[in-house]
Amino acid sequence: LLAAVLLKDMKLMDVKLGQLGSWLAMRDFTPGGILGAIRRGYDRYYNKYINVRKGGLGGISMVLAGYIVLSYVWSYSHVKHDRRRKYH
Repeated sequence: LLAAVLLKDMKLMDVKLGQLGSWLAMRDFTPGGILGAIRRGYDRYYNKYINVRKGGLGGISMVLAGYIVLSYVWSYSHVKHDRRRKYH
């Protein structure tokens, strides 16, 4: 017997496109709910990539790549103006 999973308890990847609006309406968008979601995501990441018996560079390299992409996005407006300047 397969137990029916409530829409509220479904993960985002399991939600069908027609159910997306009602699934989003059931989310907790209060500051406490958002902080709880960030905490759960951090715990899931930490237990999957960092807190393992035989760790590798995968988890650390993902954080480093995320930092590089985020810093580029933050400085993109400055980089965009610099590429059109002539230095001679």
